[in-house]
Amino acid sequence: MTNLQSTKISLPENVRRNMVELLNRHVVLLTDLAIQTKLAHWNVRGPHFIAYHELFDDLAGRLTELTDMVAERAATLGGTVGVPVQEVAKRTTLAVWPVEERRDAEVIRLLAERWAVVANSVREAIAATAETDPDTSDLFTEVSRQLDKDLWFLESHLS
Repeated sequence: MTNLQSTKISLPENVRRNMVELLNRHVVLLTDLAIQTKLAHWNVRGPHFIAYHELFDDLAGRLTELTDMVAERAATLGGTVGVPVQEVAKRTTLAVWPVEERRDAEVIRLLAERWAVVANSVREAIAATAETDPDTSDLFTEVSRQLDKDLWFLESHLS
């Protein structure tokens, strides 16, 4: 259990500690999703290569911004943020990315699956934080909106 830094934020310490834990869990998920999206970006092949290559790069860029927002909220609450990449691999709940998969339609399907896992986890976090920390809940709502929109972009390519 990490010690929290002192802050004038009026949330009780146990609430801040729980929020930091939940936020860090999502830093891990968003980090893994960003890495997997970059793997898709680098390796995708097929008739829709350039469209998918560019889409995946845009998606990964937005994930970096979302991860930063979530991480900064944890820091704001006095927490230590993030874990080494080796720990990301141990703590993530996302399936391992099949780096040998290059077929554009299959890559889209695999990304959409993973995007949904993270988007649904964030939606659960909205509900879990609504009563105890409305500001963190609001942040998760903002993250959820973007993830849902990007999931729509991915799913729009599926038949």
